[in-house]
Parts: sequence; C-alpha cells; structure tokens
Amino acid sequence: MDVCKIHENTSKCSVSSMECFMVLSTQAQKISIATLCGLFGTLCIFENSLVLYLIFSSPGTRRKPSYLFISSLALADILASIIFVCSFVNFHVFNVTNFSKEMFLLQLGGVNTSFSASLSSLLLTALDRYISISRPSEYKLLMTRKRAWIALGVLWVTCVTIASLPLLGWNCCTLDSTCSELFPFVDDRYLSSWVCFTMVLLGCIAYAYTHVLWRAHQHVAYMEKHQVQVGKQNTRMRMDVMLAKTLAMVLTVLVLCWSPALVLMIYSIFARLSDHLRKVFAFCSTLCLLNSMVNPIIYALRSKELNSSLRMVFSRFRRQLKGSEESPEAESTHRSSMIET
Repeated sequence: MDVCKIHENTSKCSVSSMECFMVLSTQAQKISIATLCGLFGTLCIFENSLVLYLIFSSPGTRRKPSYLFISSLALADILASIIFVCSFVNFHVFNVTNFSKEMFLLQLGGVNTSFSASLSSLLLTALDRYISISRPSEYKLLMTRKRAWIALGVLWVTCVTIASLPLLGWNCCTLDSTCSELFPFVDDRYLSSWVCFTMVLLGCIAYAYTHVLWRAHQHVAYMEKHQVQVGKQNTRMRMDVMLAKTLAMVLTVLVLCWSPALVLMIYSIFARLSDHLRKVFAFCSTLCLLNSMVNPIIYALRSKELNSSLRMVFSRFRRQLKGSEESPEAESTHRSSMIET
C-alpha cells in the first residue's frame, strides 16, 4: 500500500508525514542501500583525504591555482560523503524521524551545499584549464593564487546561501505551497530552481571542456608538425593536453552519475511519481557518492605530480614498515650479545 495515502489527512508539515518518503519497504533494499553508502562513503573519504594530503604536503602543488580548485573539490566530496551517508542511512534504513523540520532542512542544506560546491569546484577547474589553453602567455597574470582564493570564497558562500534558502523560509510549510514528492518540506519551485542551477553548472562545464578539448586537439596537431622547434613549450602543451583529458574523464563520470537523479527530479516536477520510481531515485542518489569516489582515482591515475607524490608516500611507508620489522631482530641480537658477555 502507498504509505503517502495513509497520510493524506495528515498535515504535510508534521513529523509523521515524513514516513511517506521512506520508500524502502524490504530488508534487502535497506541492506543494499546501507552497503552502497558505507562502501562508497568510506572509500570517498579515504581517497579525497589522501588527495588533500598529497596536494598540501607538496610545495609545488599547493601553490598552483588548479590544485587549489581540486582541493576544493576533494573537500566538498568529503563533506558530501559524511553528511549524505549519515542523513540518508538514518532516514531510509533506520527510519529515524525524531528530529524537527528545521533539523531535516539543515541536513538537506548540508548535502546541497557540498554537492553544489563539488560541481562549482569542477566548473572553476574547467575555467582554469580554459584560460590556460586559450591564453597560455597570460595565464600566470590572469590566474593568481589571490584570485583563486577569492573565487573559492565566492563559490562556497554562494553554495551555502542557495542551500540555506529552504531553512530560511523557502519551503512548502512556510509558504503553504506544493511540496516535492522526493524531499519532505521542500517547495516544488525551490527544487525546480536548484535543478536549473545544477543544469547551468553542467552546461558551463561542458562548454568549457568542449573548447579545452578542441584547443588540446589543435595543440597535438601543432606539436606533431613542429616537434623539433617547440622545445620547452612542447612539455607545457603536453601537460595541458593531459590535464584536459583528465578533466574530460571527470566530466563524463559526473554526467553519468548525476543524470539519473536529475532526470527523476525533473520528472517529479511535472508528474506524480510511483513508489517504484521513488525507490529508483533512492538508489540513483547513491551514484552521486560513486562520482565523488571515482574523481580521486582519476587524479591519481592521470596527474603526474599527484602520482609522483603518491609513490613517494608509499615509499616512505614501506621504509618505515621495513624498519619497524627489523628493529625487534636488532634488539634480540643486542640482548643475546649482552647475555654472552
């Protein structure tokens, strides 16, 4: 039976009305969601924390604006993993409803902030590559560390502001308007605006990458034609081409992971969702965590600087591990020599 039908006569803003959004009806579905969230969330936190460590432990990477943007992306993905997994599992798996409307909207605002910041950080990274390839001679003058920090500040303030609007009053309870079928207390018009904001971000990223990849293709053709005369510029161009391809892979994964959830959000604005589709949306939401988990893997595989730093970290770890294994043997030898003496 449709749980929402049970609450037709219940206020849409009461705590009991939240039960109609708990769409996982079987234990197998709950275990599957909990397993996916636990696996993706744990790997995402570990991998993105490692990316942050590799960037800020190396003076060469932490000074570059492009890696500042990647750091912002990693930080946003860590926050998204923590907030999303905790709130999503508590709500859909353990069916916890002993919190107020304000607390739920605060959690939802945290999820929206982190995922919006993740997309916006990827947009800044795309614009950084756009400037680097389209205007290479002016790149260092245009993209300074100060401007990069200002851009990141504007990014996070904007994302926090947009995500806080339901908590500040733009919700269906305060406005007595149509509520979303996917999120409790969320106004349909706010959901439409957030989806439009997300689609604009994806469109800008796609446009920037299209231009970057087109210029990268031109650079490859130029290098093949004038390989002898290029010299140092050859290395710089190859680095730009490599990073452009890396970010294109990130964008592809982003679109594949976000498209199912966004399509269902758009569909819910214009039509009523069945219980089956709402269950599908719950599972599609975990793909956003998959995206956050895959991004650091792409960096480690494609970025030579991060790959080199990672190898150095593993090398130091192996030396320390080898030293700790040899120390008991050395101590035993020392003790036996003392006894013989």
